[in-house]
Amino acid sequence: MNNHTNLKQTVMTALFAALACVATMSIRIPTPGTGGYIHPGDAIVILSGVILGPVWGLLAAGIGSAMADLLGGYFIYVPITFAVKGLIAFIAGMIYHRLGKTSKTQYTAVILGGITDIILVAGGYFLCEIPLYGVSAAAASIPANLIQGLGGLIIAFVLYPLLLAVPDIRKITYHSHA
Repeated sequence: MNNHTNLKQTVMTALFAALACVATMSIRIPTPGTGGYIHPGDAIVILSGVILGPVWGLLAAGIGSAMADLLGGYFIYVPITFAVKGLIAFIAGMIYHRLGKTSKTQYTAVILGGITDIILVAGGYFLCEIPLYGVSAAAASIPANLIQGLGGLIIAFVLYPLLLAVPDIRKITYHSHA
């Protein structure tokens, strides 16, 4: 990777981290149990992995989502969010890299990344919230986390072709996964 390509990758990663942070903080629908909220940030988490690839996507999604928790006052969630959202982007990127050979399989890979998001958000936060709030409160957050993940899948599916219409994003997506 030459310096110009590496700089572009770094800038795109920072851009997606900022997008993940803003998307997470922009629209908040409060959820019962843990005082958390549903947000559209998961779409950017999924697309970070798809567009940037597993490693850069992990960094963008993890840093951007954790920054939203830090700025939003959810300090205890910062490391949890970094790990869960970073892992989602990593897996979404791996799925896209392995399956996304044609236009049809690229959309399938985005959907599978969204399904990964649904499972890891609901399961990951449930497991991490048990020691914080107890099993009952942690379980109470599962329905909202499932809705959040489903919303992320739908928004990612809609945003994916729009992002690919941007030449620099299309170039970095195909370059990273060719």
